[in-house]
Formats: sequence, structure tokens, C-alpha cells
Amino acid sequence: MAGALFNRLTFAGLGISGIALLSDQILYDVDGGHRAVIFDKFQGVLTDVRGEGTHFRIPFIQEPKIFDVRMQWRTLPVRTPSRDLQDVDVTLRILYRPQVPMLPHIFKTLGEDYAERVIPSIGNEILKSIVAQYDAEQLITQREAVSQQIATAMQNRAKDFNLSLDDIALTQLQFGREFTKAVELKQVAEQEAERARFLVERAQHEKDASIIRAQGDAEAAIMVSKALQESGQALIELRKIEAAKDIAHTMSRSRNVAYLPGGQNMLMNLQL
Repeated sequence: MAGALFNRLTFAGLGISGIALLSDQILYDVDGGHRAVIFDKFQGVLTDVRGEGTHFRIPFIQEPKIFDVRMQWRTLPVRTPSRDLQDVDVTLRILYRPQVPMLPHIFKTLGEDYAERVIPSIGNEILKSIVAQYDAEQLITQREAVSQQIATAMQNRAKDFNLSLDDIALTQLQFGREFTKAVELKQVAEQEAERARFLVERAQHEKDASIIRAQGDAEAAIMVSKALQESGQALIELRKIEAAKDIAHTMSRSRNVAYLPGGQNMLMNLQL
């Protein structure tokens, strides 16, 4: 009795395991942000793309290949010479994703590691061709234009491989040690030249100001001399009166100055 029960339980366990194994071979899941491409052992890569959810397949004949279709990023470092033969280290940050309807073609022609095959190849090709069009100094001063030119060229080239490049940024632009030192020396020389130019201009302005003051003093002396010839001592007396008025006005505002009446009978006028 116990042996028969044991045999039934064994068969039941084997049946459940068989069903679970069979369901694993029949059903497969596609997670969010992913798509599936089916490889059929008789027909090859099927043209339809399976979306998110649970799907059926023919056991042992069809095999799903899961692709991540969300936006992904990678960096691409490249060393290449500029037009004036300066070594330039360029680093790009690239946001990419595959074109979903073309996933069967991508899998058939490039495989699951399509990004590793395509992005470094087209990146090296385009960076070398564009950087070679500019001198090292132009790469610094026109960095924004260079970055835009690289992004446009790479996006157009990636379309040939059914990839969408949503954003391309030039994150690093470095030059060799000799060029960097030469740039620093040039900046110092320009600063020294600017300082020397400022000193020369200031000296010239001071010279012009001295000439203008001298001319003004000479004209004033001529006018005073002419006034003395025409008016005699009257001009001198007028200047004395004006000076006395200025002195009196200044002293009247001082608290430490007392005014006494003139004459010798000052004490006689005091009332006791």
C-alpha cells in the first residue's frame, strides 16, 4: 500500500517537472524596455519583433534573442593628429539605441554586440577625418562648432547601421605636453604685451595732459599780462579783494576765531 502511494507521488512529481520543463521551453518573457527576435532553426531569423510580455515558441526549434532597446551610453576615446600635426586626445559621450523595426536585420548582420562593432568603428573614422580639418588652436577656439560637426556626421553615419544616436557630446579635448606648454608661454607673452601697451598708453595720456596743462597755464599768463597792461593796478586790487573775501568767509566758519572791534578805544567802550 505504501509502495503504491510512493510510486504515485513519484509519477506525479515527474509529471509536474515535465510540465514545468515543457512550459519553460514553450513560453518566454520579454521585460520592459526590451524586444525579442526569434531565430528559427529551419527558417533563420524571423522578420517580426516581439514586444513586452509572455510569448509562445516552438520548443527546441525557435530561440528568442532579447535586445535592450532603451537609451544606452558609452564613451569613445580617440587619439588623432590635427591639421598642424599636433596629437589630440578626444573623448565622446554617446547616447544610442537600436531602431526597433530593424532589430532582425541588426541581429542578422551585426549580432547581439552590434554597439561594440559599429560605434568604435564609425567614431574613429569620423573623428580622424574632422579633427584633421582644424589646427590645434582652432579646435580650442571653435570647440562648439567642431562638436556639432562631429555629432551630425556620426548621426548620419549610424543610420546606415540602423542605430539612433540621440546625443553626442565632446567631453574631453587634450593636447600634447609640448603644445600645452607653448600655449601657456603664448598666453604669458600676450599678457606681457598687453601690460606694456597699457603702460605706453598711460604715459602718452600723461604727456598729453601735461601739454594741455602747460598750454592752459601759458594762455592764462598771457591773459593776465594783457589785463595788467590794460587795467594797471586795478586787476591786482580786484584779486586782493577776492582773496580777502575768501579768507574772511573761511575764518567766519571757524569756532576758534574771535572778532574784536578796531581802534585804540576798545577798552573805553566797555560798560561796567
